[in-house]
Amino acid sequence: MGESLYELSEKWAIAKDMFYDNEVDDQVIFDTLEAIEGEIEDKADKYAIILRTMAGDIETIKKEEARLYARRASLERRSKALKERLQANLEFVGKTKFKTALFSFSIAKNGGKHPIEITSALDEIPGKYLIPQPPVPDKDAIRELLKDKEVDWAHLLPYGKHLTIR
Repeated sequence: MGESLYELSEKWAIAKDMFYDNEVDDQVIFDTLEAIEGEIEDKADKYAIILRTMAGDIETIKKEEARLYARRASLERRSKALKERLQANLEFVGKTKFKTALFSFSIAKNGGKHPIEITSALDEIPGKYLIPQPPVPDKDAIRELLKDKEVDWAHLLPYGKHLTIR
């Protein structure tokens, strides 16, 4: 089996060091670099094939996730509607608690905090009933500011890098 990409990178560094060694013949250096470069290119091709296959699998999985999510959401809506319909009909006929051979049914008030509805705008609600939110930096505005001037409290970072395989 061939060498790992790590081993090839190490060989590449050693070969580049040969340029600084006056005792090594130029032809030996170029032959070594050419051999390593070919191996690295072959290894890169194999990596690219794996990456393309994975990208295809990722897309397939994303589509399947979307399909399953839509199916689940549909079943949840139908289940909720069916349960609400059964509850409404049982309440209409006054049958709020009974047992059958398979199930027990009962309709009861929900527990927990009493539900409320806010009917006014936030500025009409007294301040003691509002939860203050911590401020969040506007990164887009700060980025625009940093294009024109430097500030002590923020700075632009260098762009990251990415590999493109076509």
